[in-house]
Amino acid sequence: MVSFSILDLSIIIVFFAVVLLIGFLPGMQDKSGEGFLLSGRKVGLFLFILTNVSTWYGGILGVGEFTYRYGLLSWFTQGLPYYIFAIIFALLFAKKIRSASLFTIPDKLEEIYGRQAGVISSVLVFILVSPAPYLLMVGSLLSLIFNIPLLPSLVVAVLVSVSYLFRSGYKSYLYTDAFQFFVMFIGFFVIVYAAYTNLGGVDYLVHNLPADHLKLTGGASPAYIIVWFLIALWTFADPGFHQRCYAAKTGKIAATGIIISVFFWALFDFLTTSTGLFARASIPNMSNPVLAFPLFAEKILGSGYKGIFYAALFATIISTLNSFMFLSATTFGRDFIYKLKRSNDDTLLAKYTRWGLLVSSIVSIILAFSIDSVIEIWYSIGSICIPGIILPIFGAYFEKFRISSKLIVIEICAGVLSSLLWLVMRPYIGTSGILSEIEPMIAGLIISLVIHIYGLLTKQKPNVSV
Repeated sequence: MVSFSILDLSIIIVFFAVVLLIGFLPGMQDKSGEGFLLSGRKVGLFLFILTNVSTWYGGILGVGEFTYRYGLLSWFTQGLPYYIFAIIFALLFAKKIRSASLFTIPDKLEEIYGRQAGVISSVLVFILVSPAPYLLMVGSLLSLIFNIPLLPSLVVAVLVSVSYLFRSGYKSYLYTDAFQFFVMFIGFFVIVYAAYTNLGGVDYLVHNLPADHLKLTGGASPAYIIVWFLIALWTFADPGFHQRCYAAKTGKIAATGIIISVFFWALFDFLTTSTGLFARASIPNMSNPVLAFPLFAEKILGSGYKGIFYAALFATIISTLNSFMFLSATTFGRDFIYKLKRSNDDTLLAKYTRWGLLVSSIVSIILAFSIDSVIEIWYSIGSICIPGIILPIFGAYFEKFRISSKLIVIEICAGVLSSLLWLVMRPYIGTSGILSEIEPMIAGLIISLVIHIYGLLTKQKPNVSV
C-alpha cells in the first residue's frame, strides 16, 4: 500500500502540466510531411541524444521486476547487449539511414525489395511498436496514486502523452522527451542516494541479497541468456532508431549521438539496477515485484522526494509511450493509408498520421485493459517479429547481403511463422532434451538464416534496383 502527501501529489501534477505545456508550445507552423513526421530533418546533436536516451527505458516497472527477481542478470541481458548493438548500429547504419532520407523501415524495404515486402514489414513494425505495454504502466501508476479505476486512468494517460502530438507531431515529442530526460535522471539519483545513506553500500547488498543476484548470469540457463542477447538484435530493426536517424540534421550527428547515448544508458542502468537490488535486499518477500520501485520508494523516501521519484517513473515511461504512439501512428498513416491511396501530396502525411494517432490510442487502450505481463509481451513480440525482418534490413543497406525480392518475402513470412509455430508448440515438447532448450526466436532466426544463405549462394547478379 502506498500513500502520498499533498506535496507529492502537487509535484506529480506539476510534472504533467509542464509536459503538456512544453508539448503544445511548438505550434503548427510546418504543414509538410517532413515537418510533422521528422521536424524537418533538422534535429541537432543535443536534442538527438536527449530523445534517444529517454525513449529507451519505457519498461521501467519491468526493469524493476526483472532486477528484483534476478539481480545483475537484468543488466547483463537488458543493458550490455544493447550497448554493443547500438554502437555497431551507429558505425554501420546511422549515416546510411540518414542519407536515404526516407521516413520508415518499410519505406526502405519497399524501395529495395518491392511493394509486397514493404506491406508485410509494415504489419510487423506496427506490432513491434505497440504502445499498449507502456500505456498500461502509466495507467497502473495513475490508478495507484489517485485511487481511480484502470480504464479512466488509461484514458488520462493517453491524453497526457498524445494530445500534443496531434498539434505539432515530432517536434512536440522531441521537446517533451528532452524535459523528461532530466526528470528521470534526477528522480533515480534521489532514490539511490537515499538508499545508500539510509541502508548502506555494497556491503549491505552483499549481506542481504541471494548469492545469484550478484552474479552476471543470475543462475539462468545459457539458452535463456542467448535469447535475450538475440532479442537485443531488435536494435537494428528498431523503428525509433531509424526514425531518429532520418530526423537528424546529418548522418554524423546520428552516429555520434547514438554512441554518446550509450554512456547515458550505462549511467541510468547503474541507477535502475542499484534501485532494484536495494529493493530486493530491503523488502525480500514482495508479492508483486512489478511494484518493486514504487514500494521501495514508499519505504525509503520522505514527502516531496517520493513525488520527485514518481515524476521520474512517469517521465521514463511517457517518453517512450509518446515515441511508440507516434511510430505506430506514422506506420498507420504513411505505410498503410498514404501508400494505399498512392498520393503524392506530402501535406496529407500529417493528416493521415493524426488519424493514426486516434486509431493507435483506441487500440492501445483496449489492449492495455486486457494485458497481464509486460515482460511476456516484450519477449513474445520480439521472439516472433524480429527473425522476419532483421536480415532483410541488413540486405537493404548492404548490397552484398541482398537477395531477391521473392526470397525476401518468403524469408520474412517463414521467419515469423516458424517462431510463432514454435512458440505454440513448445509447451507440448516437455522440459527435458535439446528441443526444450530451443527458444522460438532461435527457431525463427535459423529458418531465416537458411533462406538468406540460400539466396546469397544462388544469386547470380543484382536483380533489384537500388
